[in-house]
Amino acid sequence: MPIPIVNSIASWFLKKRFHQIELFLKYPQDVQNELLFSLLKYAKDTEVGKQYDFASIKTYEEFNQRLPVVNYEDVQSQIERSRLGEQNIFWPKSIKWFAKSSGTTNAKSKFIPVSTESLEDCHYAASKDLLCMYLNNNPESQLFTGKSLRLGGSKELYKENGTAFGDLSAILIDNMPFWAEFSSTPSSKVSLMSEWETKMQAIVDETINENVTSLAGVPSWMLVLLNNVLDKTGKDNLFDIWPNLEVYFHGGVSFNPYIEQYRSILPKKTFKFYEIYNASEGFFAIQDQNYSGDLLLMLDYGIFYEFIPMNTYGTSEQKVIPLSEVKINTNYAVIITTNAGLWRYKIGDTVRFVSIDPYRIKVSGRTKHHINAFGEELIIENAEDALKKVCKRTGAEIVDYTAAPIFMKGKEKGAHEWLIEFKTPPNDFNYFSELFDNALKSLNSDYEAKRYNNMTLNKPKIHQARHNLFYDWLKQNDKLGGQHKVPRLSNTRNYIDELLNLNS
Repeated sequence: MPIPIVNSIASWFLKKRFHQIELFLKYPQDVQNELLFSLLKYAKDTEVGKQYDFASIKTYEEFNQRLPVVNYEDVQSQIERSRLGEQNIFWPKSIKWFAKSSGTTNAKSKFIPVSTESLEDCHYAASKDLLCMYLNNNPESQLFTGKSLRLGGSKELYKENGTAFGDLSAILIDNMPFWAEFSSTPSSKVSLMSEWETKMQAIVDETINENVTSLAGVPSWMLVLLNNVLDKTGKDNLFDIWPNLEVYFHGGVSFNPYIEQYRSILPKKTFKFYEIYNASEGFFAIQDQNYSGDLLLMLDYGIFYEFIPMNTYGTSEQKVIPLSEVKINTNYAVIITTNAGLWRYKIGDTVRFVSIDPYRIKVSGRTKHHINAFGEELIIENAEDALKKVCKRTGAEIVDYTAAPIFMKGKEKGAHEWLIEFKTPPNDFNYFSELFDNALKSLNSDYEAKRYNNMTLNKPKIHQARHNLFYDWLKQNDKLGGQHKVPRLSNTRNYIDELLNLNS
């Protein structure tokens, strides 16, 4: 099909969809409230619906007071029953798929329910919206003249008891419409290969001769793939292989530590980076503007949002608030109620609103992945921003990192210990460490207060990780693949001690 016709069809869909987007932009509270009560009505005769008498809930306040906020462990038994084939527990329709997710390298896996509604009205709808927004911002795009190189998880689907489980990407690929296969590379057969390193080589071999116009995947793993492509072809940059490449759709981890490395292998100022915010539980936000780090919160994907201010999270003063009460530049834990039967579920992420008209966010970290051993409240966003600043100053490039506290012993003060794998190490580690400490102080007043005159915290202790340390650690833990992540910050020393032993 000629590209002008393809773009015309896309523009028609775009205009139709933009009318719906304008509704939630203009009336966000109305759209969210209507969504909440449609979910309650739809699930009123489920086991959970009867337990909390969904049918009698008439206001948000009643919903807030009656249903508890839960984490995975609280609903695990219900999900396991559903996986074994029981029906009508938390969602009226049968759940066919469960996205297997661990988030980091924790041994315990989570099985997140994926309903037909969440697959169609959330995940696939978001993929279409992402393309619509990109084409709206870039009307001269030639995206559809070639293929999208997608890099998902490393596990095929496993079926039992009439249900299937695997990486979310495997579920999405397995259920894609037939025509999507023709616009993507690698083939579904290669995408669903289980053994990561074999799969990586197969992707390289299958894609280097394709006309790739876009990339999609987690930045850390995509960078591994793209460097393998460059090594295989002997080229200096990706445009020598795929001259029509124009955009990279990324999400899953912060892009900050990797952006300079991407720019070095994608050296065109016109090349676009588009961020998304999705998880096994749903698709939440999309970058809707060129050259912006802000993500538009999508309010009509069957997900009702609530938030907990992080300054009260986990305390007796903890308060859950609806979207209408959020404030700019405050860190919030995200709570979701979804069209897959998750009711007031803590997804474990934290976000910060940069705008409330419309509602735009930045992902700031994880509720469990921060360091607050000494009252410093260091979050992932602080770490990423500080590392980006210091790498720019020193010319260093980072592959991966993790950090944890050094706890006080007797009169010895505490500190933070960092293990960083560099692609390009700094020439002077002492200077790098000093700049990094100062950057953290400038970004986090609590950290600055604890570091004042070494009152509570000594300066950070930074180790250089050997080449491929984090890759080897993930491999050792059977966690190679596009959806597995290295835990960045931790309040315990479990991860860093294991990595330091492997590094010695």
